[in-house]
Amino acid sequence: MAIQIIRLPATMDRFTADPIGSAKPRRTAAYARVSTDHADQLTSYAAQVSYYTEYIKSRPELDFVGVYTDEGITGTSTVHRDGFRQMVADAVSGKIDLIITKSVSRFARNTVDSLSTIRLLKEHGVECYFEKENICTFDSKGELLL
Repeated sequence: MAIQIIRLPATMDRFTADPIGSAKPRRTAAYARVSTDHADQLTSYAAQVSYYTEYIKSRPELDFVGVYTDEGITGTSTVHRDGFRQMVADAVSGKIDLIITKSVSRFARNTVDSLSTIRLLKEHGVECYFEKENICTFDSKGELLL
C-alpha cells in the first residue's frame, strides 16, 4: 500500500494570525528621537516626524497610529524616554502592529535595552523596521543583524 502525502497550505499568517491574503492594514507607528536640543537636531526632529507621518499615511497597507517622540534625550537608556515607553506600552496592549524607526541607534543605543524591547514586542506580535539598516525584526536574520 502506497502512502499518499497531502500538503495543506497555511491559511493563517504565522506572525499576525490573520488570514493569508487579507487586506487588513497594519496599525503602524513611528519612533523619532534626537539626543540634544541644538537647533540642527530640532530640525532633524521635525523632519523625522513629518516624514513618518506622510510615509505611513500615504500607504494603504498601513494604518497611521502616530509618531512617538523623545526630544533632547540620550538613547543609552529607556528610563527617561517617556515617548518610547508609551509606544512600547501601546504596542504591548495591542494598539500597534508595526513600529518604523530611522535606525537602530534612534531606537536604542544600549544593546540590552534594544534586544529585550524587541523580544518583548515580538512576543506580542509587534514588528520593528529599521530603515537605514533595512532590518525587520520578524525576519529570521533580524535579531542576528541587530
